Amino acid sequence: MKKQKMAALITCILVVGLAGVWHCVVQKSQVKESIKVGFVYIGDESNPYVYNFIRAQKSIENQFGDKVQVVEKFNVPENAVEEPLVELAKEKCDVIFATSYGYGKTTKEVAKKYPEIQFCQATGDNANQNPIVSNYHTYMGAVYQGRYIAGIVAGMKLQEMISEGKITPQDAKIGYVGAYAYAEVISGYTSFYLGVRSVVPEAVMTVKYTNTWSSYSTEKQAAKELVDEDCVVISQHSDTVGPAAICENAQRDIPVYHVGYNQSMTDIAPTRSLVSCCVDYSSYFEQSVYALLHDKKIEECIDGRTYKQDAMAGIDKGWVRILDINEAIVPKGTKEMVEDTIEKIEKGKLEVFSGPFTGVSVFDRNDKINLNTPYKENANSSSPSFSYVLDDVITIEKMKEE
Repeated sequence: MKKQKMAALITCILVVGLAGVWHCVVQKSQVKESIKVGFVYIGDESNPYVYNFIRAQKSIENQFGDKVQVVEKFNVPENAVEEPLVELAKEKCDVIFATSYGYGKTTKEVAKKYPEIQFCQATGDNANQNPIVSNYHTYMGAVYQGRYIAGIVAGMKLQEMISEGKITPQDAKIGYVGAYAYAEVISGYTSFYLGVRSVVPEAVMTVKYTNTWSSYSTEKQAAKELVDEDCVVISQHSDTVGPAAICENAQRDIPVYHVGYNQSMTDIAPTRSLVSCCVDYSSYFEQSVYALLHDKKIEECIDGRTYKQDAMAGIDKGWVRILDINEAIVPKGTKEMVEDTIEKIEKGKLEVFSGPFTGVSVFDRNDKINLNTPYKENANSSSPSFSYVLDDVITIEKMKEE
């Protein structure tokens, strides 16, 4: 009898636990036969940033088949998104995924006019700002985790070059091609740098802003300037493969290695691309579509963290991924180090934004930080908030006039 009661208790605990995680799944069967899903893209599949979203779009098409009808709008500039959004609304889309940060303000305004449609804004930071619009949502993965791990890979390559006598510790200079001085970009390059620094304490970094998300020629120019300034590794938060191409074709005795974003870049830089990372939006898309098919609120079906109408998750839920470690050129032990770091992050045993560093916010010179007290990124939203330039180790440089 005691065994039966214990078994019943364990079963009850398991059911309650699963209900807490998967309550969206177990409470209601499918109530809609199909839905129409709209996507708005700033470029097309030739752009790594957009291609990353298209991969996630394909995941819902593969998973749900004829239960979803997809309508796409490609090559939509951030200042011209209203018309495509309205067109998708008039086509009776049930949900519209806007996929570029700069769409956010307009997407929220359009959402007010079509309360029967759900609007989901990638990398947005305004869902929980007044006025609250009940059918407007934001989402993003904890990409700083992937950046940090990619930085460790870069740091291990630098350490190998130091050990082989190709460079000195004082030559461990890394470069970064950033789009804008936004918190999302600053958080990304800082976590990347801190990953490098965890392996090579002497490393310093120079950042150049392109002031555009996507310009092949401008990104190449910024990367070339960093190469000319003797950077040994270059990474990016920009949307094209321009920096990877510059690293692969750099004509100098000491090679320049590259760390990518959004997609593997080994096809562009087979002898120089070390690794890439990305936010994998598949889970958010899949769980949002599932919610709408079952007449549920989107956030109720997200397997991750939610902040009212904002959602996020990290590498533990598959929302952040490490792409294509280039085994041909990374040092031995790199894969094992990556796996170990992922495990530490998943178990909460690693603080990325920490260490003997101080910094000043780009938005308020009076706002200063000391990372001896770790900074909790994404503590209150999916949108990155770290906006501090670290003193002495990170330098911001303007691009040269063409």
